[in-house]
Amino acid sequence: MQGFAGKAAVAGVGMTTLTRASGRTELQLAAEAARAALLDAGLERPDAILSYHLNDSAPVLYLARELGLKEIGWHNEIYGGGTQSASILADAAMLIDAGLAANVLVYRALNGRSGTRMNALGLKLGEGTEEQFTHPYGMAGPVHQFALAAQRYLHDAGLGEEHLYAVVAQSRLHAGSNPRAVRREPLDLGQYLADRLVASPLRRTDCCQESDGACALVVTRAQDAPGAPRIHAVVRGGGPGASTMDKAPDITALFSRYLAPKLYDAAGMKPGDIDVALLYDAYSWLVPRQLEDFGLVAREDLPAILSTLSGREIAWNGLHPVNPHGGLLSEGYVHGLNNVAEAVRQLRGDGTNQVRDAEVALCTGFGGSYGSAAILTRG
Repeated sequence: MQGFAGKAAVAGVGMTTLTRASGRTELQLAAEAARAALLDAGLERPDAILSYHLNDSAPVLYLARELGLKEIGWHNEIYGGGTQSASILADAAMLIDAGLAANVLVYRALNGRSGTRMNALGLKLGEGTEEQFTHPYGMAGPVHQFALAAQRYLHDAGLGEEHLYAVVAQSRLHAGSNPRAVRREPLDLGQYLADRLVASPLRRTDCCQESDGACALVVTRAQDAPGAPRIHAVVRGGGPGASTMDKAPDITALFSRYLAPKLYDAAGMKPGDIDVALLYDAYSWLVPRQLEDFGLVAREDLPAILSTLSGREIAWNGLHPVNPHGGLLSEGYVHGLNNVAEAVRQLRGDGTNQVRDAEVALCTGFGGSYGSAAILTRG
């Protein structure tokens, strides 16, 4: 067990409306989500503030000033994207465990559609220089890179477009009950197949939403929030794979392959203990890949679980509930922190499409072959 296990709880969540054109600054979005999370936690101010970003958000000190804080304790900005959405829980929990803060505000704010977008890579010198050598082969951005890995994975796992459709369609059905969701309309197979390919096998509907918005959490000492979900275990890391294809023995290997055993070991749990999975679904194929890696569904069972007719097995009331709020594919994209917020709601019983008797939630953070994962438990 990790030293901070069960000592920190997520006592508050807050989100802005998710849109494609907020008409507001990242600071305004961050402040709205932060105030909502503090109100939800019953607190007036945080002791510490943490955030992660890719030079596309409101700085921590700017937010502290916007919240009217006359002084600030521990604060940090972590450079990174989706890989941080689960592991930043550990950063907050370690501050609590070390006695450096009684409560920690965690937030992510971005204008991911109207501002800085992540659908392209630019040529540059220094760090990331190798990308200029993959551009001529069609690697114009993340979707092209991960489409290549998806093509191989689907072949190896015996999956096809009908199985990707099942993931997207179930996501849309979940989002239909979620007033926060950007995409709530149902999607039939014909509409899916008629959608434009971005990079085979991924269509536009196989890719997460580009959204403007913010999400915030308040992490406190467990004794101060006896009914709030606990941070039980968190791991971070990875290996060679989909993020470094020129060096990878297996380009389909994601962070989940490397981290799943470590997570269960740290948690003292097994796959059967997971009640609801909040999986980072930047692309539809990441759902079966993570279901397999985290031991929730065996590879040979994936085609049946994700068939067009039985895609309901990953529904909120199915055998393996996945993203009952619609996930990044349908609710919106706040770099994964909105998935963590839904995990908190599910464990305290006020989630979207509430999973019955949910006591243990898995949250993941994706960055290709490296990332993070966390297990939260009911308070």
